[in-house]
Amino acid sequence: MRSAGRTGTHPARRAAIRGVLFDVDGTLLLSDRALGGYELLPGAIEVLSTLKARRVPFALLTNGSAYPPAEQAAKLRAAGLAVDDGQMITPSSIAADHLQRRGIKRALVLGTPGVGQALRDAGIETVHTGEPGATEVGSVYVGWHPECGMKDIEAACQAIWGGAELCVASDVPFFATRQGRTIGYSHAITAAIRRLTHAPMTLTGKPSIRALRFVAKRLGVPMRALAVVGDDPVVEVLMARRGGATALAVTTGTTQHEEWQRQPRSRRPDAILTELREVLSFLGDAGADAPRIAARPRSRRTHVRARRAAAATASRPAPRRRAVRPSR
Repeated sequence: MRSAGRTGTHPARRAAIRGVLFDVDGTLLLSDRALGGYELLPGAIEVLSTLKARRVPFALLTNGSAYPPAEQAAKLRAAGLAVDDGQMITPSSIAADHLQRRGIKRALVLGTPGVGQALRDAGIETVHTGEPGATEVGSVYVGWHPECGMKDIEAACQAIWGGAELCVASDVPFFATRQGRTIGYSHAITAAIRRLTHAPMTLTGKPSIRALRFVAKRLGVPMRALAVVGDDPVVEVLMARRGGATALAVTTGTTQHEEWQRQPRSRRPDAILTELREVLSFLGDAGADAPRIAARPRSRRTHVRARRAAAATASRPAPRRRAVRPSR
């Protein structure tokens, strides 16, 4: 270790960071189990305000789907965080993009009214269990649904047996709250549906590479130029690893310092932060006067190819020059 909390992040890699993606629960704040109140974590206000002042692109990506992005952003601003509507991203934002790309016009939503708002904003018709034609859809989208019952599970299965695809906001079993670990409803609901249908699922939240790619496009930086800050090794860190981003771990949520150190390589962060403010030290010269996109460093394979090409060129015999006769 280079210093307390560091796990060997190379300085050149830190200098390449041009945008930051934050987890919400356990990283910037702790909500209560009903998602009705927030306790901001130390450094959250300072870090986001500093990034905004320096014009460093950043976004908040939560696996929570209860509220539409704009409503969630407004709640966070009221709590003191400098978050614009466009910087708040939920799995429903990504699901809307996915369904549009697939040409799906109608979806059965298993969730509260806010779960499907991003889909409706994108022009996708949403229906709920018990409504006419609820099983005649192109997709079943599972999100935050505390009141889910067997009728919902049955409707989803009927739709899938009829040809609908299964789209899931989050497959994470737990998330951090002020009262400790709380189960992820969509994980439990999806498990029941898949047990009955054996259907593959399309995950739109973390740790899918689809989610990281969506955020990178929104911020205008490549995935490898992002720092992903989060509290869960199988969520934020795994996603960062999949996309080649820099993974920064916090100890304010589901995972403590000792647990981070025991993680296998695929879930090991580039650094464990002792406090959230340390994020700012990883940005190098990123900001108002720095280019938005850093040049990608040459890979090891590229260097090997370059050396081989140079060696081949050096070993070739020099071309024979033709004698030029003087003109008469």
